[in-house]
Amino acid sequence: MTVLEGILQGILQGLTEFLPVSSSGHLSLFQHFFGLDGESAVTMTIVLHLGTLVAVFIAFWGKIKDLIFEAFRLLRDIFTGKFKWKTMNPERRMIMMIITSILPLFGFYIFKDFFEKLGSDSDILVEGFAFLYTSALLFLSTKVSGTIENGEHYAAAKSRTAGETTVPAALTIGVFQGIALVPGISRSGSTISAALFTGMKREDAVEYSFILGIPVILAGAVVKLGEASASEITANILPLLVGFAVAAVSGYFAIRLIKMLVVNDKFRIFAWYTLVLGIAVIGLGLYENISGVRIMIG
Repeated sequence: MTVLEGILQGILQGLTEFLPVSSSGHLSLFQHFFGLDGESAVTMTIVLHLGTLVAVFIAFWGKIKDLIFEAFRLLRDIFTGKFKWKTMNPERRMIMMIITSILPLFGFYIFKDFFEKLGSDSDILVEGFAFLYTSALLFLSTKVSGTIENGEHYAAAKSRTAGETTVPAALTIGVFQGIALVPGISRSGSTISAALFTGMKREDAVEYSFILGIPVILAGAVVKLGEASASEITANILPLLVGFAVAAVSGYFAIRLIKMLVVNDKFRIFAWYTLVLGIAVIGLGLYENISGVRIMIG
């Protein structure tokens, strides 16, 4: 793997991790067409995800800092017997709801090897259909969040902040996040859409989605890095470091962009993008399966 490939994957990961178009799907396509399958591709994917976590911390540091301090106070109250569910402040409730949203992932973890195989095999048909699923999800969420379509205004029945999330809403978001383990289904698109379905405000849906991704991505990266061979990481250290840095920078700007687009009700452009991409990928996948010839770049 070259430094240039590290830069390109870093840009791709940084942008697509937060834009609701599926970073795993785009990375899978990049690695497919550039012939970067195997352990090196998996290791690079993990490092790129860690790079985007840096972007989340920078973009939401104010909120994350409040949650960290509140987490320590929460632990203190639990161990001293002062914790009360009904009197939680918004930050404490958000912590508890994020934990609740993570719980469904344990059920999906059973199928971890299956999801990883989908992203590392040589068939891109799964990614194509997953992009179509993402497109449908985004189209639906734009209606729920108040998109103007055919002269009619669709508005959410409720308008909650992230600190007012309920247990059923948190579980719903968690289930959608679990489904997004399929490469081509956007994690951010799924969780933002699910949050909008439950009546969360747009700005809060973005914030909740990205902060929710921190423990999930970090835990997954730690596990996979532990499984990766030291020789593989050392052999590709420069491309990995460059990809990490580029993913962090491009990810930060992607977060700023998605916040602006969601607030201004421009989510639909990503629905159209994933629709067109899904159709194109399915077409290429069918061609490869029928002809037996894998399309390669370079």
